[in-house]
Amino acid sequence: MASPAALAPPMIVSPPDYGLLTDLYQLTMVACYAGEGLDQRRASFELFARRLPQNYGYLVAMGLAQGLEYLSQLRFSEEQIAALQRTGLFTQAPEAFWELLRAGRFTGDVWAVPEGTVVFAQEPFLRVEAPLWQAQLVETYLLNTLNYQTLVATRAARLREVAGPAARLLEFGTRRAFSPQASLWAARAALAAGLDATSNVLAAAQLGQIPAGTMAHALVMAFSALEQGEEEAFAAFHRYFPGAALLIDTYDPVVAAARLAAQARPGQPPVAAVRLDSGDLAKVSQAVRHHLPQALIMASGDVDEYEITRLRRAGATIDGYGLGTKLVTGEPVNGVYKLVELDGTPVMKEASGKATYPGRKQIFRRYEGTQAVADRLGLMTEAPQPGERPLLQRVMHQGQPVFEVEPLGEIATRTAQSVAALPQAVRSIDQPPAYPVELSPDLQALTDSTRRPMAHPAPSPISSRRP
Repeated sequence: MASPAALAPPMIVSPPDYGLLTDLYQLTMVACYAGEGLDQRRASFELFARRLPQNYGYLVAMGLAQGLEYLSQLRFSEEQIAALQRTGLFTQAPEAFWELLRAGRFTGDVWAVPEGTVVFAQEPFLRVEAPLWQAQLVETYLLNTLNYQTLVATRAARLREVAGPAARLLEFGTRRAFSPQASLWAARAALAAGLDATSNVLAAAQLGQIPAGTMAHALVMAFSALEQGEEEAFAAFHRYFPGAALLIDTYDPVVAAARLAAQARPGQPPVAAVRLDSGDLAKVSQAVRHHLPQALIMASGDVDEYEITRLRRAGATIDGYGLGTKLVTGEPVNGVYKLVELDGTPVMKEASGKATYPGRKQIFRRYEGTQAVADRLGLMTEAPQPGERPLLQRVMHQGQPVFEVEPLGEIATRTAQSVAALPQAVRSIDQPPAYPVELSPDLQALTDSTRRPMAHPAPSPISSRRP
């Protein structure tokens, strides 16, 4: 008997793997810092987006919880250290480098805006203050989780904005997310930004949610292959899942809706929900509504905020949407992670088109009543002015989280309130104007004094628009 074929090792990520889940240059820089005696210098790095994606007026910060979990669990095992040594890349690395890895834990402080907070270009939504080697090493993972979850959360907030508060919005993106891990993060970010449920069963279980979904065309086609029809498929499905949504466009959705209506019997509940996945959704939904006036009509199929807007304008009678590809993919958030201070000395990058602002910063948001009217990007040493609220809060101190894990419902409420506080024009999905963000005089003065002679000037005032 032939032996079974060997399987590839599973490429999964768990907390024991966090040490090696980084870019090579983080480790080579740490080795250099250790060799030159710089590794314990106190460093501050800030994570921010250089610019907003095209036609985005804002971003919704998300992913902090997973970032803090990573920092809390970061370790290097002897097996991982041996794996690094086997690469042959570190033969000249100092012994101090290996000692750092063996004993290393994250011992720094983290400042961040709460998840669900709206931020704009050049505004730091997370800062790490730690020994230089630690602050450097964690860049890759923090950018990965915060960039991706911020992308999905922002898209989810835009979808909720155009669909309205009453629409039922379901996250269907697992099969299109960039990896199984990303599918979990996408589900979390979508729910935290205002969607109602996810079809991802594992994500729902881990988040304490109830998964939501319908059925696939395969069920109807399987019954048809056995010389039965849609009616038999629908009846069978409802025997085990009464009231579940029926996918009615495998063949002709209007004919299917008419048959479902004709089969209704007095005293029996009407069809509760149907889903449409193709065709002219506006016209088809109107015809289905005629036959099934009480049914919840869901739509899916590469739907995004622009398609929802078009459907609403076309008079579609759709009550909710299954959102997949366009929610969990798209133009990435251009988040970067840059050194801004070392041992109290402010530093800045001055490369043309990529200049950064020096020093540890705070975002001050000015309100008139409940409406946000402008932001001031200043230094952490500055005090808020009348009507302003500082947004960055300390969430980790000496390697220990200092805030309670927030329920998704609380984050979703913050997302809704944060977006609703913006001017209506900034919330537009079509060429939104820039929300006003200005540098404080102190930050401008620090930038001018830090800049090297003959260097290109940093942009000022800040623009949230994509160049």
